[in-house]
Amino acid sequence: MDRFPMLPEGHLKVVLYVHNRPRYLGLVVDSLSRVEGIGEALLIVSHDGYFPEMDRIVQGIDFCQVKQVFAPYSPHLFPDAFPGVSPGDCRSNDKAKEKGCRGDPDQYGNHRAPRIVSLKHHWWWMMNTVWDGMEETRDFDGHILFIEEDHYIFPNAYRNAQLLVDLKPKKCPQCYAINLAPSDVKSKGEGWQSLVAEKMGNIGYAFNRTVWRKIHAKAKQFCAFDEYNWDITMWATVYPSFGAPVYSLRGPRRSAAHFGKCGLHQGQGSSNVCVDNGSGAVELEDADKVPNIKADWPVHIIQRQEGYQAGFKGWGGWGDRRDRELCLSFAYMYHVKDPSSS
Repeated sequence: MDRFPMLPEGHLKVVLYVHNRPRYLGLVVDSLSRVEGIGEALLIVSHDGYFPEMDRIVQGIDFCQVKQVFAPYSPHLFPDAFPGVSPGDCRSNDKAKEKGCRGDPDQYGNHRAPRIVSLKHHWWWMMNTVWDGMEETRDFDGHILFIEEDHYIFPNAYRNAQLLVDLKPKKCPQCYAINLAPSDVKSKGEGWQSLVAEKMGNIGYAFNRTVWRKIHAKAKQFCAFDEYNWDITMWATVYPSFGAPVYSLRGPRRSAAHFGKCGLHQGQGSSNVCVDNGSGAVELEDADKVPNIKADWPVHIIQRQEGYQAGFKGWGGWGDRRDRELCLSFAYMYHVKDPSSS
């Protein structure tokens, strides 16, 4: 805070959603250190447990203001009780009556796997905490940019995000958000001389409090949907409930990229350590190092929205009523009104 005492008008808050993958975190922190303008931002790092190596990497950040938050209801903190594994819990595809165990199976007959369901819990807890709980952000009316530890952030990402936020109300008033990359995570972008409006992606997305209020109002749908991935839950239930296509504005070239091979639920147990070191993650071109969005570009709207959408039943993993109740409790931990009553 002493090195960066003031956050200028028009700055973005940046939230980094992380898990226990220190090699990946080291790469994303290194990429952030090269981002033009990052010293103007507050970086919030949200963990789903306390891991010393992860903490050490964050403690070493010296290029912007930093704050760490730790999801308190994590199986990493409670391995032997809910939301970890409680004594008597059903496992895998156990039949509760036959085994005399506890739990509600998902639509495919499988019981909860704590390290997998923790992903959705962490994301939802983080969103509620950042928007409505933290002193630094609960009264912030600007855009908050969300990234993850397997996102390589390009040097032009922060300035491009600011440009997109400024252009959105003029160029795409129907857009809910801005994105740093296409919704197709393998795409580098089209390279057109135009902005692009398409379905909201999960790499480098930013929105404001108005959009958060719309998302928060759908807490019951989010928490009840039998799907352990937060992003698929949003695409299949929350966004379709808004009544119109949920567009996000981005540039024709990506300013962030997904890298690595380790899934979020890999590498967290001693018997299943994910050893991908993320080397050779992304090669940058000169155009990726400077702001490359032009205010006079038109907007190309991609109306056909591929991928998960309304009607998808979910991959399961989220059938246990305890998970649904914990999820819903996060939605009203900073509010008097229980959103389940709406």
